[in-house]
Amino acid sequence: MALANPRAYLRSTFRALQHRNYRLYWTGQLISLVGTWMQSVAQGWLMHRLTSSPLMLGLLGFMQFLPVLLLSIWAGVIVDEADKRRLLLITQAAFLIQAVLLATAVSTGIVQPWMVLALAFVFGTINAVDLPARQSFVVELAGKEDLSNAIALNSAAFNTARIVGPAIAGILLATIGEAGCFWINAVSYVAVIVSIWRMDLPPKPHIPFVPRRAVETMLEGLRYVKSVPPLRNLLTLLGVTAGLGFQYMILLPVYARDILNGGAKGYGLLVSAFGLGSLASAVIMTRKLDRWALRRNLFFGLMTGAIGMGTFAWSHTIWLSLAMGFLAGFGLILYVATTNTLIQITTEDRYRGRVMGLYTLMFVGTAPIGALVAGTIAEHFGAPVATSTSALVLLGGAIWMVRRLRVLAAREAVTAPIPATPEKVG
Repeated sequence: MALANPRAYLRSTFRALQHRNYRLYWTGQLISLVGTWMQSVAQGWLMHRLTSSPLMLGLLGFMQFLPVLLLSIWAGVIVDEADKRRLLLITQAAFLIQAVLLATAVSTGIVQPWMVLALAFVFGTINAVDLPARQSFVVELAGKEDLSNAIALNSAAFNTARIVGPAIAGILLATIGEAGCFWINAVSYVAVIVSIWRMDLPPKPHIPFVPRRAVETMLEGLRYVKSVPPLRNLLTLLGVTAGLGFQYMILLPVYARDILNGGAKGYGLLVSAFGLGSLASAVIMTRKLDRWALRRNLFFGLMTGAIGMGTFAWSHTIWLSLAMGFLAGFGLILYVATTNTLIQITTEDRYRGRVMGLYTLMFVGTAPIGALVAGTIAEHFGAPVATSTSALVLLGGAIWMVRRLRVLAAREAVTAPIPATPEKVG
């Protein structure tokens, strides 16, 4: 199809960008995410330079993701009732201030490990609200008909930034230091603020926040997820695999500096390798896929991630590490993007904010526990053992998914022809 009619192929691949509001959002996010990845890489490098401790890297991840664990469910309630554009303008402005504070601390030479931890906690607090807001906002910008494509393009933007940002950060870390990365990130938030400001969206009526009503609204969302087995299964699997299986990022400074002797540039290359694999996976996800193809993606993603991460754990050669980083990144994003798509197409609109709050909890909010576990294992037994543990968790998820696919196939074979009711997934 691509060779026969490249224009039609490109129009199908990037169909969500035909919506002006989504196009503005996507462009602003791409610029801002480059800065965010630069800050993430520089922050880990800064902490390792100040402390030389894998456990402190684990604590850094714990502090950054702890607010998401504590607040994401409540954030989903706010998202369902708030004007999402206004909410995102507030969160992006708060991110800008956090980046300026971090950049100032490093530039003036007063930075201490506790400051990095405190500002990571601030970042996580903002992120707890920003993530479900952005996830829920996409359907308002691209419409349900292009929702899956918009999710895939979001992932493509995220992982393009994941390649470009660390590559730039690696160069800057080796030349002008961490402060330059933090200042560039602060400026990048201006792009997303401007893009959101320019959108043409009807204002949402203001709904006053009532604590008692908020509690009931939150519980209603939990009951909804519990009553829909596909959502319950997808979110539970995500919580286990993401919480314990996705913690390779916090240990990459150890691999780059102590195992592969690659320095700051090697660190940037490792992060970019994972990002390049993730980008390739996101591009594949822009295609239109039926539910069974999406279900199979869950298994293939987890299995590929396990193989790549397990091999990466014990590699002492930079090129093998880069290749396995690419493979692991490909598998992890194939799994995560597919999970996001299945959850979004299964969720009713009135529960979307709360469900995406739970998605954020399972995907990001479980990371504090995983980060501490990975950092502690690495401190006592070495980074390869910690990363291998993550690979085993992913392998366990893949095995569970195989059993689940067999159950679904048998169930659909018995009930064929399929009745005209919404098909359950997960």
